[in-house]
Amino acid sequence: MKNTHPFSRRSFMRLAGIGAGTLILSSVWPAWAKTKPGKKLGIALVGLGGYSSGQLAPALQQTQHCYLAGIVTGTPSKAKDWAKKYNIPQNNIYNYQNFDSIKDNPDIDIVYVVLPVSMHKEFTIRAAKAGKHVICEKPMALNVADCLEMINVCKKANRMLSIGYRLHFDPYHQEVMRLGQQKVLGALTSLEAANGFRWGSTPTWRLKKAMSGGGSLMDMGIYTIQAARYTTGEEPIAVTAQQEKTRPDLFNEVDETVFFELEFPGGFKAQCKSSYNNNWSSLKAATQRGGFELSPSFYYNGLQGKTTKGPLVYQPMNQQAAQMDNFAQCVALRKPTRVPGEEGLKDMKVIEAIYRSLDNGGRRELV
Repeated sequence: MKNTHPFSRRSFMRLAGIGAGTLILSSVWPAWAKTKPGKKLGIALVGLGGYSSGQLAPALQQTQHCYLAGIVTGTPSKAKDWAKKYNIPQNNIYNYQNFDSIKDNPDIDIVYVVLPVSMHKEFTIRAAKAGKHVICEKPMALNVADCLEMINVCKKANRMLSIGYRLHFDPYHQEVMRLGQQKVLGALTSLEAANGFRWGSTPTWRLKKAMSGGGSLMDMGIYTIQAARYTTGEEPIAVTAQQEKTRPDLFNEVDETVFFELEFPGGFKAQCKSSYNNNWSSLKAATQRGGFELSPSFYYNGLQGKTTKGPLVYQPMNQQAAQMDNFAQCVALRKPTRVPGEEGLKDMKVIEAIYRSLDNGGRRELV
């Protein structure tokens, strides 16, 4: 996706890293990072849009356990440019028609699906049937039924399926999980999460409901749903939602700004919001003995955090490289991924409930 507006989706999500002279604490790296490297696994990126070109391909130049082995694109000029830039052999370049022949390519172990949401199910299933392990970008699919089908096909094919939740590998968010779930500062008393940016005027597939499944909720709101779930360590049981639309000409098919409340077992409620019309990126939690927050919270880098005991500062890292390295190690060691297809399914159940609340009003329980 290309957005030429000066405050584009990509520029909004990218911040500079932590400046020189800042006190750096050691990140708490998971056990997989200490594993001695073996054979690097080959990853093929399916779809060469902005996220693949701006984030995933560069990240694969920093990975230790995997590398960019192949590409899948429907644009011959992109195939030529990528082959030259990343030294990709011609027999590792596919289009959407001959994709299934990837099954005969031993260079490719993992397929990363980075396509419009409406294509996630098809290419996840085709990849699994071709004998490849799969990372599928979020949101996982258009609906719960598609998520279930993807999970079942991958299990039947004995292939691992992971969802592209990069923030599970970021030390700031790992600390949020620890603080919230272990009640380090006492039990949560409130939680607010906001994520959004102001869309320019560029029409893309993200504004077509048939391709995206929805607007800011699917694209930006999934981060706040994730944040509420992994900060509490619990699953929502009900939602209540409202929406605002100030530019119906542009967002005539999808939601623009959504405000939603997630209700958890025991009565705790998280206040969340997503937007294509507001520059938001924050996660704030109050607890019985203080609180903690990240602001900005959902960017690719440049995150900042603090608790009532002081600032949170971690070594700059590449979220996407850590995510893909982790999955490669899980595949190599036959260990479960921390962000399996079931994780994407849980978010989609919440999203479907939010849309039911937007359509019909009132509190809607998850089903």
